[in-house]
Amino acid sequence: MLLTVSGPPGSGKSTAAPALADAFGLEHISGGDIFRELADERGYTPLEFNKLAEEDDQIDRDLDARLQEIAREREDVVLESRLAGWLAGDHADFRFWLDAPVSVRGARIADREGKDPEAAAEETAARESSEAKRYEEYYGIDIEDRSIYDLSMNTGRWDEDAMIALLVDAVEAYQADADEGKEPVELGVEF
Repeated sequence: MLLTVSGPPGSGKSTAAPALADAFGLEHISGGDIFRELADERGYTPLEFNKLAEEDDQIDRDLDARLQEIAREREDVVLESRLAGWLAGDHADFRFWLDAPVSVRGARIADREGKDPEAAAEETAARESSEAKRYEEYYGIDIEDRSIYDLSMNTGRWDEDAMIALLVDAVEAYQADADEGKEPVELGVEF
């Protein structure tokens, strides 16, 4: 089974993806971890590396190619990144989009990284804008298009345990339908 978890920074991806992996005995692979490793290897902070990626499209393309290869060649994985759903395409069994208001996401990031919540929210909004432009330019992807996702959730409405329970329930319902022979609707997304 291949599950994807996508969403903007602070949306709950890094909480949900490992929990889903644990719940279903899958490996968790994070695009953010891969991006941070690449930044560290080259001596940049993630924010600096993100800015560099605005001018050097090979950074994004290398990361995305690696994630797309994982989606196509690996099984029993939860793939987590902002573009995971798009990169996996129809290889994914279930695609999640997680989101929350920028103030909620900024507070989560601030708590995690020891920053001021307002500053974290501003950085997050700037990062999202930068990434959205690149996704459109490189791949013609409108990151605001949620039509490819099986479930889109505002994670600001539930606590962590409730959010994870809802996601697990959705996958279990999907598996039950698959066990009954119901075919999922193919969305025809090619990347």
